Amino acid sequence: MRSRLRFGLRFGLVGIRLAAAGLAVARLAKVAKAARPVSAGRASSPPTPQISIVIPARDEVDRLGPLLDTIVGATGVGEVIVVDDQSSDGTAELAERLGARVLQGSELPAGWAGKAWALQQGIEAATGEWVVTLDADTRPDPRLPTALVRRAIDDEFDLLTVGGRFDCPTPGSRWLHPAMLTTLVYRFGPPGVATRPGRAMANGQCMTFPRRAFLDAGGMSEVGGEVVEDIALARRLAVSGASVGFLDASDLLTVRMFESFDDTWAGWGRSLALPGVEPIARQLLDLGVILFTQALPLPRLLLGRGDILDAFLLISRIGTLAGTRTAYTVADAPYWASPLADLPATFAIAKGIARRGPQTWRGRTYG
Repeated sequence: MRSRLRFGLRFGLVGIRLAAAGLAVARLAKVAKAARPVSAGRASSPPTPQISIVIPARDEVDRLGPLLDTIVGATGVGEVIVVDDQSSDGTAELAERLGARVLQGSELPAGWAGKAWALQQGIEAATGEWVVTLDADTRPDPRLPTALVRRAIDDEFDLLTVGGRFDCPTPGSRWLHPAMLTTLVYRFGPPGVATRPGRAMANGQCMTFPRRAFLDAGGMSEVGGEVVEDIALARRLAVSGASVGFLDASDLLTVRMFESFDDTWAGWGRSLALPGVEPIARQLLDLGVILFTQALPLPRLLLGRGDILDAFLLISRIGTLAGTRTAYTVADAPYWASPLADLPATFAIAKGIARRGPQTWRGRTYG
């Protein structure tokens, strides 16, 4: 009886692993159908409409300068608006000195998160026909704004967000960050692939949209209280019938999100499970896919418990490393060792799923 029970459990586990592998491989295979990245295009391209840049900023005096040095006066950019979200440092003074228009953000309304509210104020104050939003930690090529707007117009996107190249300055961040990034690829596929409206992905570090149509659709108001407001926004618009795109723009955009292992763990760990936008059943399903196909094959093989499925999945994981190499400014030994961080990254997602109650970010607590 016990032997039959053990056989049944073992057989059932194999079935679960095979099903998870099938889902993961299907998502990874979408890279073959990914849309082309955003590029600068030819100099002879037709002129774009006037663009307003909106930058939400709260205590960003240490990171804002390089962004403004690049983007103020860039081709096609009519104005750069820095929304000073009640900073306690010299963010506003720096922005003014570097040529930006500073908008003093008003008190945070009930039910809103800070970034969404800052964006809403900046978009309402903008005068350009198109808006490009950038986070303070982005380092764009000056050709990025016009390239984004041209691509959005050509492909008829109502909202286009893009992913850039990551600058991870420490070995710890270069070890953990790729593992965390790969969990998103295993769950949703790479940038540029078609997804169902309710599974749309986005990157709020860099977004573009036609200003008037965006505000008429509600702007940020419908997602003002979300922890991951960018993905919530993309899914809300996609479900309503809008055309939403998420593409690669690593040739034109670099992002320095986190400075260390601890920053990466705390900063990305709070949102990696996509709280508020993914139903719990989907979170648990995706957690299982990541656990069985990304996190466990290497430890099982190292412990001598692996099988041919684990070997296949490890080869696939190495393939993702090769595929995401160009998404990093440095791909050294910590980067190539990042599969050893897959278990911690999976734990961060599990921790995010289990987390309940208020969250604290940038000195504010959200319900």
